[in-house]
Amino acid sequence: MLIPHPILGPRDASEFTYLGDASLINRPDWQASDALAQFVDYGYLRDNPAGAHRELWFHEQGDRSWLVVTRDTTTHEILGAELARDVARREGRSK
Repeated sequence: MLIPHPILGPRDASEFTYLGDASLINRPDWQASDALAQFVDYGYLRDNPAGAHRELWFHEQGDRSWLVVTRDTTTHEILGAELARDVARREGRSK
């Protein structure tokens, strides 16, 4: 499986480590009144979709960048990839 790295071009998936659902970028507010419940959900509850799904991948054997990869879970087709920092900035999750 080839992952289209936004900077380096197509890279073999063996260079990467899969790290889970891309929603992990959005950490709960630790100061919220219901922070414990939010962190329990954050740490343990995950969707298991069939179809397009956004995932975090770490380029461990390359430039050590984090990517948000959109992949079809039924076919393993890679639909796109972008730097996780760009996703976090665009979605207002960067401080």
